[in-house]
Amino acid sequence: EWFNSECPFVQKHYESGNMQTLQARYAQKGVVWLGVNSTSPRHSNYRDPVRSQAILKEWKSAPTAFVLDPDGKVGKQYGARTTPHMYVIDPKGMLVYVGGIDDKPSTSQRDIPTAKNLVAAALDESLGGKPVGTPSAMPYGCSVKYDN
Repeated sequence: EWFNSECPFVQKHYESGNMQTLQARYAQKGVVWLGVNSTSPRHSNYRDPVRSQAILKEWKSAPTAFVLDPDGKVGKQYGARTTPHMYVIDPKGMLVYVGGIDDKPSTSQRDIPTAKNLVAAALDESLGGKPVGTPSAMPYGCSVKYDN
C-alpha cells in the first residue's frame, strides 16, 4: 500500500476504518501488509519517521511493516503513481494485482460500502489458489510526491 497521510483518498480509507479492517482481516490469514511512503523530504507532505509513526498510531493502522522511501527508489521500482496504490503479491512471490483499492475513485466515505474492493478480491482469490480475476485496475488518488 502506497501511503501519504495528507492525501484525501488515503484519508477516506483510514478515517472510515476501511484500510485498518482490511489490514486486520488479512493479517489473520498470514498476509504481510507493507505500507510504503515515497514522499520526498522536500515536499510539504513529507512526515519524518517520528511523525509518521504517530500518524499510524493515531489512525490505528496495522501494517506488518511501514517503510519510508524518501528517495523514491522502491516506489519507482514498483511504478507507484498514486496514494493509495495497491499491490498484491501471492504466496509464490508473483505480483498478481496492481491498481486502485476499489472501483470507486472518490474521496467520499459513502462510496466504500457499494465499491468492489479489488484488493480484497485479489487477496481472497490468491489465498484460495485461484487466478486473480482482475489482475490490474487504474490506480486512483493523489500523485506520489517523488523528488523529481
